[in-house]
Amino acid sequence: VMIPLMKKEGYDADYAVNVTTHAALVGAIMPTSHNMIIFTLATSGIASVSVLSLMLAGMVPALILTLCNLAAAYWVAVKRGYPVRPGGFGGWPAVLTAFLASLPGLLVVVIILGGILSGAFTATESASIAVAWALLITTLVYRSLTRKNFLKACAKACKTTGVVLLLIGISNAFGYVMALYEVPQKTGELMQSVSSSPWVIFLMINVLLFILGTFLDMAATILICTPIFLPIAMQFGMDPVQFGIIMLINCALGLNTPPVGSVQFVGCAIGEISVGQVMRTIGPFYGALGACLLFVTYVPAFSLWLPSLFK
Repeated sequence: VMIPLMKKEGYDADYAVNVTTHAALVGAIMPTSHNMIIFTLATSGIASVSVLSLMLAGMVPALILTLCNLAAAYWVAVKRGYPVRPGGFGGWPAVLTAFLASLPGLLVVVIILGGILSGAFTATESASIAVAWALLITTLVYRSLTRKNFLKACAKACKTTGVVLLLIGISNAFGYVMALYEVPQKTGELMQSVSSSPWVIFLMINVLLFILGTFLDMAATILICTPIFLPIAMQFGMDPVQFGIIMLINCALGLNTPPVGSVQFVGCAIGEISVGQVMRTIGPFYGALGACLLFVTYVPAFSLWLPSLFK
């Protein structure tokens, strides 16, 4: 919806793709990201991390990432001299109308977090209730859910679940082998031979996660890399919840980076532009994600303050 509309309004295709694909990455650290559930499964036997803590921890970083993306988009727009939209800002009444129209859909997040925080139901039960609510509003309120779309959604959910369960089974075996051969310990010793500073160690972890994230799917990266790098991060004083948000941001960055950047490839296909053309102007948006990643890595309060309020 967004990329063709932006092109129609006169924005360049590369700008439309970069703005839209980088904004989409915020979903990786926002409730209700299913990758948070995958991370909690990957931490089994290493640390105790709850899905609720991760969901709360992702809210402030998601806000920071959004602000960084806004700054990058505004800077590029001004630099290129894009004109202000005819008629200018539509006014706060138009914003309020759009918000009210989206409110039934946004209540899905409220149901999940509110239900878990109040103790009304577990994380698994909240997912079921959220699905039931989504079915109701898409059928009765928005009236956008057809029988064909419903079957497509069910098929996609089954496919995603099957892939994740397969990866979890493989990652458990992989984790056992790594523990048997002391891979985390030896990796940590190798990093310590480079530097004993937590700042440098965390930077190296980020670089390695980013590189691996460009070649692996997000779920695979989480399940394979968590048993290796989480013990090292904890050894240098990082909280598992903070590490989880760092892992998700790195994986999200990989989704928008060749050679396996699935989000970027989809965006380029919709924008009818080559990946090479987009990569030539992607710098400011990479800078926005990088800034957010550094904030979350070196200022624990950004990810740990909100979960601490509900302990």
